[in-house]
Amino acid sequence: MKKPFQLFICLLLVSGMLALSGCVDDTPATSDTPDTSNINQSELQNDILYQVSTIDALLEGLYDGQLSMGELKEQGDLGLGTFDALDGEMIVIDGEVYQMKTDGYAYSVDDSVTTPFAAVTYFETDEAIVLNGPSNSSEVALLVGESLPSKNLMYAIRIDGTFEHMKVRSVPAQEEPYPLLVDVIAVEQAVFELENVEGSIVGFWLPYYVEGINVPGYHFHFIDTDREKGGHVLDYTILNGTVYIDQTAGFELSLPESAEFMDVDLLRDKGDELHTVEKDDE
Repeated sequence: MKKPFQLFICLLLVSGMLALSGCVDDTPATSDTPDTSNINQSELQNDILYQVSTIDALLEGLYDGQLSMGELKEQGDLGLGTFDALDGEMIVIDGEVYQMKTDGYAYSVDDSVTTPFAAVTYFETDEAIVLNGPSNSSEVALLVGESLPSKNLMYAIRIDGTFEHMKVRSVPAQEEPYPLLVDVIAVEQAVFELENVEGSIVGFWLPYYVEGINVPGYHFHFIDTDREKGGHVLDYTILNGTVYIDQTAGFELSLPESAEFMDVDLLRDKGDELHTVEKDDE
């Protein structure tokens, strides 16, 4: 397997100034230049959302795995995605990877298993919001959205709590020639409704300029406390819990070098398809 081409778009906000990662500035330092010599470089390295391939490529049916779980776990300890041949929903939590299959159960994943699309980060809480009393998914989304300091940055989100209702889905492995993702969802998705379950939602809120690369707005997967059930979140009601938010100012995109990716037409508008794939329209 060829090593994926890596596109770095690491925008790091440092001491109130915007620094482009990988760029060299030959301008001599002056008294007006902030001193960043004491910045913890490991913290900057952790403040990155790492992604494999693009959501538009997945929508077009590019389901062949590109990166192993062992390699993915080196890039973050929280995130989501899918698996080779679109075999279920992925949740990465506390550094472990789980596969939600269409039987409704979660399975531990070997490091050799590969993914065609995933996004992970090293989660470090910047803000926490305590939820007291029942709230539906729309109410939580509004509350979190109002707390974000800027709609131009990226945020990893984890919600731990007790859920009165949790509606999730998964999809089965596909065979070549692969169908479009919207067609898989329409015909083959398995939907599960969990009641009075404790667990964790993990995922991201991303700005709308990532359209075509990832999912703008919220994208969540769920797993219960026993690490037995979960899937792609369609809807939920939470009784109580805590929302943890990690502001993430860096982005690293690893693109496949496969012939399929090189040849696929990514110019087609897939906004309606993405909405169908991500949302619960029942």
